[in-house]
Amino acid sequence: MNRISDSQTRLKATFRVKLNGKTVAIETVGQAYDFINSLNSVEWMEFKSLHSAAKAALEAAAEDGMLIVQATHALRALFARAKLL
Repeated sequence: MNRISDSQTRLKATFRVKLNGKTVAIETVGQAYDFINSLNSVEWMEFKSLHSAAKAALEAAAEDGMLIVQATHALRALFARAKLL
């Protein structure tokens, strides 16, 4: 896939996270990839390993839809640890 952000592959769960007072719904691989990459890398520094794992899982899921379960779990772990859920 040329752009992971364009992936419309649906995750196994819809994540609703609050950011700057607004609730954002994340339903697809592309939306999740954009979200975790839109924040400054310094903001994710505390969760570097979880961020890297989620990013890699989303990249894999964009290429192979069978990997959406792993991508969903990686996102859930990242968001839970970052207290975004």
